[in-house]
Amino acid sequence: MTSGTGSGAVTLDLRGLKCPLPVLKSRRRMADLASGSLVEVLTSDPLAGIDIPHFCHEDGHRLEMLERTETGHRFLIRKG
Repeated sequence: MTSGTGSGAVTLDLRGLKCPLPVLKSRRRMADLASGSLVEVLTSDPLAGIDIPHFCHEDGHRLEMLERTETGHRFLIRKG
């Protein structure tokens, strides 16, 4: 579920999971990372396009990128 992308980012492949699991798993994984860490999150749940930006705002992370993909969304998050 977690791997590196070559850009130094941690990748969370959360495709196939439904709300609220993408946010819960992202929050849990990011708790172990240093401030400033970059996390790539891949999702297929349509609600993630709303939930992940809200999670970033609430937890003080910076949403660097939101991209729609063929199967869902790709987010790049900088841990606050």
